[in-house]
Amino acid sequence: MGAAPPGGLAGWLAGRLREAVADGRLPVGGRLPATRVLAAELRVSRGVVTEAYQRLAEEGLVAGRGRSGTVVVAAPVAPPVPSGRAPSGVFDGPPGGDVFEALRAAPARIDLSPGVPDLGAFPRAAWLRAEREVLAGLSAADFGYGDPRGAPALRVAVARWLARFRGIRADPEEVVVVAGTAQALGLLARVLREDGIGAVGVEDPGSLGVRQHLADAGLATPPVPVDGEGARVSELAGLEAVLLTPAHQFPTGVVLSGERRRALMRWGGLVIEDDYDAEHRYDRPPVPALRSVLAERVCYAGSVSKLLAPALRTGWVLVPSRYREALVAAKRHADLGNAVLPQLVLARLMESGRLEAHLRLVRRRHRRRRDRMVEAIHAALPGATVHGTAAGLHLTVTFDGDVGDVELAAAALARGVKVHPLSWHAQRPFAPGLVLGYAAGGATDITEGIGVLADLLKSGIRR
Repeated sequence: MGAAPPGGLAGWLAGRLREAVADGRLPVGGRLPATRVLAAELRVSRGVVTEAYQRLAEEGLVAGRGRSGTVVVAAPVAPPVPSGRAPSGVFDGPPGGDVFEALRAAPARIDLSPGVPDLGAFPRAAWLRAEREVLAGLSAADFGYGDPRGAPALRVAVARWLARFRGIRADPEEVVVVAGTAQALGLLARVLREDGIGAVGVEDPGSLGVRQHLADAGLATPPVPVDGEGARVSELAGLEAVLLTPAHQFPTGVVLSGERRRALMRWGGLVIEDDYDAEHRYDRPPVPALRSVLAERVCYAGSVSKLLAPALRTGWVLVPSRYREALVAAKRHADLGNAVLPQLVLARLMESGRLEAHLRLVRRRHRRRRDRMVEAIHAALPGATVHGTAAGLHLTVTFDGDVGDVELAAAALARGVKVHPLSWHAQRPFAPGLVLGYAAGGATDITEGIGVLADLLKSGIRR
């Protein structure tokens, strides 16, 4: 402990334990010493050890196992050492269709990319238990081809989940299970093109990934400006369809106001509602989904990518009755339906209450990490304006002056920190800024990452 900095004992100890897990000295499945025992050996207070263990638990590396103590449950992947310059292709020009894959593959010590939940919190034990329960009750026939609309059990569970958390009254027959929101957008684009719709307005700033999916499907994506009340509905004149993130706008975090919602009712066009992370809220009450009040004019898409993990590739879509048969046909021809077994396991988690318990757990964890990021920004980036902290898995910061956000993101990646430049997500000129995810990183990484950004800004990053 003599090497520990004064006032930072818990952080230092957590770092040393993390290194031991990474290099195998503390193997997965191994048990850490009891906090009282380790505190006595190191001659520190028990609170120091408890805080270090808590930090590792928040990162998903260890977990409490009752009488078995604290057990190592996962090992961090040691990232390649950054070379000192951004990998070529990521920030060299306008973002291409593979830019997110390139950024994910780029080596970095700290990942503050938006849109990633706490993957270390995935409820492995609950999933395995539910899978065993499902397998025990399946007949041989259940392993055949399923309904392209999705497993009936999951469609029932989704309908109940949406009623409970999003205020949507839907019959299970209306639910179509898809491979995430990405597939939902692709299927909807095909259906809308066949209906003669060639353009879907998108929020500006708004998700680059969503815009890429729609464009790849052959739809034009004219920008619809976003302000403090959400998308400007008055700008929808001449459009037949628009894609919105009304509960937590990406990337600004604003909520579509009541006045704008009423204006949508008067507008009369078709709305694609991307409800990508609506369950994650901290400082405000839940906002009802648009689908709950405009059922015959809203195509609603949701998934478990931000709740459990993107790797599950499981989501759902509800469409107005006039499009339902066409959507099911598009899903059938795309892949004959999602894999059935994961659907049944997810349905069991939903119906048993285990998924709701997981949501409560990650909400608390995400709130702490959100608070740490906001504190770090206020301390290290006093000139930055923070947006969208009341909900979600990310926040946005904007800067005054001629800061180059792409240049800043490139320099940060060269220092081992991943972020999204705000300009990636804007079609028209907008304030420079960054979109920062906080759900997947521990408190230490968040503070260090913001510190790197502060150092770079002090050095004078310009367009």
